[in-house]
Amino acid sequence: MKSNTINKLEIAKFSKIASEWWDPEGKFKPLHKFNPIRIKYIKNYIIQNFKLNVSNRPLKKIDILDIGCGGGLLSEPMYRLGASVVGIDASQKNIAIAKFHAKKNKLKINYICASPETLKIKKKFDVILNMEIVEHVEDVNFFIKRSSELLKKNGLMFIATLNKTLKSYVFAIVGAEYILQWLPIGTHDWDKFIKPQDLIKISKANNLKLEKLDGMNFDLLTNEWNLSSNNSVNYIAKFKKN
Repeated sequence: MKSNTINKLEIAKFSKIASEWWDPEGKFKPLHKFNPIRIKYIKNYIIQNFKLNVSNRPLKKIDILDIGCGGGLLSEPMYRLGASVVGIDASQKNIAIAKFHAKKNKLKINYICASPETLKIKKKFDVILNMEIVEHVEDVNFFIKRSSELLKKNGLMFIATLNKTLKSYVFAIVGAEYILQWLPIGTHDWDKFIKPQDLIKISKANNLKLEKLDGMNFDLLTNEWNLSSNNSVNYIAKFKKN
């Protein structure tokens, strides 16, 4: 097994467009569209799991690690909901953008240029976010193993990624990259997509029990993402640490 999760080509690819993280009409437009449903999903299940009171800042007792945080599109909303947030990314440029944006908005988020295996923080977290990241790492097995080691017992891990199906190739690569041009060509490598059953198997081997799995589909009529029972392209899963 490899002892490294960093894929240098993937890091270089995203570093090249790092300046566009906070442009809702830029290269990361799909993630901006994604964000409302991701935030709601994560927030609601954290509140439910930890029996938190619903308020303007319901996550104030929660320590979150956002792995592959990019420019901070999820780290910032989690912080605004009250959580203590550490965001890590293997790209120095992504971290620089995230730090700048947080400082500009007076948000105290701890951004670190690191991967799960190089993170020096010794504490464990209540919640780990692995959102749209597993399809870009070098070794998924080692990535999940190291992520699980950073999670507290009974903590939650959220993973969002792409299913490995013919439909995902047509929609996520041919459609999103070449036809609609939502994403730069080469953003995704279909060979790195992962079937839910394979992700579940890897997670189970690392003391993570699947509690929920939902598909996420884009509605062209409403211009919004919605949860769905159809996980043939995008899906999101919630795991609990044994």
